[in-house]
Amino acid sequence: MLPTLVRRLAQAAKPHIEAAASPSKLKKQWPPDFKSLSAQEQLRFEKRYKRRVNHIAQRPRWNKIVRLAQYGTIMFVVIYSVLFMDWRDERQPFDEVRKWFWEFLGFEAPEPRPKKIGAASGTTPPTR
Repeated sequence: MLPTLVRRLAQAAKPHIEAAASPSKLKKQWPPDFKSLSAQEQLRFEKRYKRRVNHIAQRPRWNKIVRLAQYGTIMFVVIYSVLFMDWRDERQPFDEVRKWFWEFLGFEAPEPRPKKIGAASGTTPPTR
């Protein structure tokens, strides 16, 4: 095994070029010599290259997965904040929606917390 490995490493590497292996002759050299091209031909090659790179870089499956993950995260945050989030001492702005939802499912709707006096403004209630 070792002699075979050494022999293979010692061999001269043959360049694998599809154009050389092809029985037909190439019509154009790639990459072209930009020094010999006119400005308009250079622009045409640049546009073609950019278009091909952009096409190769597009990944529709990945983009779809990312978009679905983003929408799923947004939906989760909205539903959680409307139906389950504890708003502490503040009045829940979605009390009616929460009540309807839990009654629709057949559960008892959680009672909204009573607002504490003076807790929101940071002052203590007057004492006698």
